[in-house]
Amino acid sequence: MNSSIREITLNREKDMLSPYAMLCINTKGRLRPEDECTVRTAYQRDRDRILHSSAFRRLKDKTQVFLAPEGDHYRTRLTHTLEVFQISETIARSLGLNEALTAAISLGHDLGHTPFGHAGERALNKEREGKGGFTHYEQSLRVADIIENDGKGLNLTYETRNGIVCHTCGRQADSLEGKIVRLSDKIAYINHDIDDAIRGLIICEDDIPGDILSVLGRKKSERINTLVISVIENTLDFPKMADDVQDAFDRLHEFMFGNVYTNPKCKGEESKAIELVAQLYRFFCENVELMPHEYIQTAQKEGVDRAACDYVAGMTDRFALYTFEKHFVPKTWSY
Repeated sequence: MNSSIREITLNREKDMLSPYAMLCINTKGRLRPEDECTVRTAYQRDRDRILHSSAFRRLKDKTQVFLAPEGDHYRTRLTHTLEVFQISETIARSLGLNEALTAAISLGHDLGHTPFGHAGERALNKEREGKGGFTHYEQSLRVADIIENDGKGLNLTYETRNGIVCHTCGRQADSLEGKIVRLSDKIAYINHDIDDAIRGLIICEDDIPGDILSVLGRKKSERINTLVISVIENTLDFPKMADDVQDAFDRLHEFMFGNVYTNPKCKGEESKAIELVAQLYRFFCENVELMPHEYIQTAQKEGVDRAACDYVAGMTDRFALYTFEKHFVPKTWSY
């Protein structure tokens, strides 16, 4: 066979994908040039590097919305990521977009998320006021570019990196694939947070305004299907829904912020989580030598606060609790 499998895939992309798709042959490349794989395209390699990274594995023990829920069926940051991956891939495939790029962005979009969800993010952002602050999407890119692979980073393509850092707030991604992941993230979290809130007795299905449910559907599967189909049917060069679906989705988003995301029962432990993360950050700023070797090296190159931030942001909920107890909770003793 004269052509490599990768070249066959690249030719298939040119022949079969939408004019709005990001073809791998048009990539702006990696931070550092490297030889191409004979089997996988550059975006497929990005996807695989993210999937096999340490930061990706740690997502299974990081909070999504509910802090330390009792029960095995509440979402974690990992299950959220997989739901974003499924939704975005369905849309990308239906629109003739690059599925490998979509997969890489969706799987990598939350690599830099803190323990205890957005509570941890707010804690680090406040602690680093005047030092650049902290956002999970910028940290996700930092994880991919610098922290992973023993400080060498994953050396991802520009398009994957751009999609990761643009998946929420601020400017839109350059590629339609990145824009699709951004919308899929919102579709995923709104709907699975409803599911978790009902399971946690925060709300019941009947609390959601009936005119919203009449448009989107009463069941989670119906709502996701309505939203996904509407995106597929209305998107050309930018993700779009039908006007009535978009209006219902916007009002569902408002309902969730008013009834779940600010609900005292849902967020009752959040102040404790914020203080825990803040104290860990301050502690490691003052005790650099107690961090793992790679973070001590970061402290020497980029400063103590940057190293402490990277270390604490990378912790799982469980490890953060263990570390806090180790350094702040008195131990029993006997004589």
